[in-house]
Amino acid sequence: MTVPLLDLKKQYQAIRDEIKPVLEEICEKQYFILGPEVAGLEKMIADYCNTRFALGVSSGTDALLLSLMTAGIGAGDLVLTTPYTFFATAGSIVRCGARPVFADIEPATFNIDPDALCRTMDGLSGSVRDRVKAVIPVHLYGQCAEMDPILEFARDHGLVVIEDAAQAIGAEYKGRRAGSMGEYGCFSFFPSKNLGAFGDGGIVTMEDEEIFDRMKMLRVHGGRTKYHHDLVGGNFRLDAIQAAVVAVKLKHLDKWTAMRRDNAGCYRRLFRDAGLEEIVGLPEERQNRHIYNQFVISLKTKRDELKQYLLNSNIGVEVYYPVPLHLQPCFAGLGYKEGDFPAAENAARSTLALPIYPELTEDQQAYVVEKIREYYG
Repeated sequence: MTVPLLDLKKQYQAIRDEIKPVLEEICEKQYFILGPEVAGLEKMIADYCNTRFALGVSSGTDALLLSLMTAGIGAGDLVLTTPYTFFATAGSIVRCGARPVFADIEPATFNIDPDALCRTMDGLSGSVRDRVKAVIPVHLYGQCAEMDPILEFARDHGLVVIEDAAQAIGAEYKGRRAGSMGEYGCFSFFPSKNLGAFGDGGIVTMEDEEIFDRMKMLRVHGGRTKYHHDLVGGNFRLDAIQAAVVAVKLKHLDKWTAMRRDNAGCYRRLFRDAGLEEIVGLPEERQNRHIYNQFVISLKTKRDELKQYLLNSNIGVEVYYPVPLHLQPCFAGLGYKEGDFPAAENAARSTLALPIYPELTEDQQAYVVEKIREYYG
C-alpha cells in the first residue's frame, strides 16, 4: 500500500469541473493581476474569518512582511515570537530591520507559551523592553495559540499582535476565528495548505480601515494612483488565477476540515488500540477547533529511524522544523544557544507528521499505525 503525505491529485479530481471554467474565463479576459477575482476572494475570506477586511497578497511570507511594514516595525525594534515555526516568521522580522526575541512553546500544543512570553519580557532590561513593538503568535499545525493571555499581555505592554495563521484558516479559539483576534491575521495559500492555490499566494485579515488602506498602498509600491508614491512599499500583489482557484476551494473547506478532524479521531482510536508506549503524545485539542493542517505525534525514541522505515514502506511522513530557529546558523548573531528553549528543542528532536489529508482512507491510516507498531516490535 502507498500512503502519500498529501494527495492533491485526489482533491483536484473532485473539483476539476469547477476549476477549469474559472481558469478559462480568466484566460479569455487576460486580466491576471488583482482585479475582480482578487476583490471577490478578499470579501469571501473576510466573511469566513469574521473580519471587516482582507487583502490578497503574493504569499504567506509576504503577508507577514507586509503586516510588519504596515505596523511600522523597523530598525532597532524587537518582536516577540516562537522559535518553533517555519522560517518565514522570524525571517520576515529580520527583513524589516527588526530583531526577533524568542519565547519557548507549550510542549503539548507546540504553540508559544504565554507564561514564557511574560518571563521573556520580564527578563529584558527597561531600555530593551521599550524596543519591543509587536508579538507574533503562530497557530501551529492548525490549532490556535492561547490567545486570551497573549492579547492581555499585548495590551499591558502596548504591543501590536500579528497572528501567523498560515496553517490555521478556519481554526477557532473559544469561538473566534484565527486571524480575527490580533490587529493582523496572516494566511498562506501555498498548495500544501488546507486551502491551497495553484502556486504562491496569501492574504491578511484585519478590522481597522486605516490599517487596510495603508496596507493596500504598500501592496503596490506605496501608491494610491499609478506612478505617485506616498510610501515605499513593494510588489505584494495576488494574481487573479490564484484568487480564482482559492475561491472555488473555499466552498469546500469546511467539508475538508471535517474530514481531517474525522481522520484525527480515527488515528486516536487506532493508536489507543495499538497501545504503543513509544508514542508519548498525540495532537492535543483544547477549547479550540483544530483544523489539522498536520497530524504531529511525539515519540520517545528513534524518531529518525522510524521516519526512514515508514518512507521505505511507501508512507509519506515529514519532520517539521528539525532545527529550531534560535539554532539556525543565520541567527547565530542573536546570541542564543542550545538549551535556551528546551520545549522547542525537544519538539524538534521527537516529533513526526503523519498523513492527514481529507481523502485519506481508514485502511491507509490502519496501515500507517500498523507499520509504526511493526517497527517498535
